[in-house]
Amino acid sequence: MPDSTLPIPTDRPRRLRRTPALRALTREVTLAPAHLIHPMFVHEEAFDTPIASMPGVSRHSLDSAVAKAGEALALGIRSVILFGIPAHKDALGTQAYADEGIIQRAARAIKAAHPDLTVIADTCLCEYTDHGHCGPLCEIQGGEWTVDNDPSLELLAQTAVSQARAGADIVAPSAMMDGQVGAIRAALDAAGFSHVPVMSYAVKYASAYYGPFRDAAGSTPSVGDRATYQMDPAGGYREALREAKLDVAQGADYLMVKPALAYLDVIKLLRDNFDLPLVTYNVSGEYALIKAAAQLGFMDERRTVLETLTGMRRAGADAIITYHALDAARWLAGG
Repeated sequence: MPDSTLPIPTDRPRRLRRTPALRALTREVTLAPAHLIHPMFVHEEAFDTPIASMPGVSRHSLDSAVAKAGEALALGIRSVILFGIPAHKDALGTQAYADEGIIQRAARAIKAAHPDLTVIADTCLCEYTDHGHCGPLCEIQGGEWTVDNDPSLELLAQTAVSQARAGADIVAPSAMMDGQVGAIRAALDAAGFSHVPVMSYAVKYASAYYGPFRDAAGSTPSVGDRATYQMDPAGGYREALREAKLDVAQGADYLMVKPALAYLDVIKLLRDNFDLPLVTYNVSGEYALIKAAAQLGFMDERRTVLETLTGMRRAGADAIITYHALDAARWLAGG
């Protein structure tokens, strides 16, 4: 028997959670396929190659990339982001800004087949250099090697212009070089591409969650690491705000936080301080963790993925780059 002396609650939040319809009526956060950006790896082979550390993800041939982009569009996903794996790599990453580079060819082919799809080109050099860093290297005191910042700006600007010329709707610089957004904006404007937006990887951390991506793209650094140019995970809010403010001042059209799961507070920080559209990247390691747990039967993949993506939206992300995009779109449609 209940204790009649206990106070009876007058405010009962459970009333609004009693049925699925009642819960849907009061939801504050929405998640739809249009919020998702599908990332694709494109290589110069005539066949697809599965990526062992990212179950369900492959390096695509050009034909396969066009077909996969069409599949994304049919599911209501309006944007894809392209990462290239060239047949040839060198110290300067010359295939990143070659007019017949793999991303340039892929952008042209996808836009020709699916003109309504937004094609975003990742603008970096790490997939194209033989040392795996995001720009040419220089030696500093004590035999230490680092990325030479200012020469990298020129190459990143050339890459962005080449990608825009190939039909990319958005360029997305991810190298974390000081001044990269300003250099790219100036180069795009000078080349007649003032209409092409810059999606800045403004707040990008030197994260362990990138491991599977480096396997996929063959971009693991051969010397040193990226901690001298990507952000310290313990750097705090002031550094994140400083990086974002610099990119806004240089002409960024979108801001991005990468990775997502360990940095939901940083997504919220940028949402509260900037009016630009905000993107987050649900990166390869985050994807692989859920996939591995689901394959072992430890977690319900569908529920976990949708809850995770909803959390990123709740933190303030307008759009999410995620390898779960195709599955999530099917699930959201009831498939």
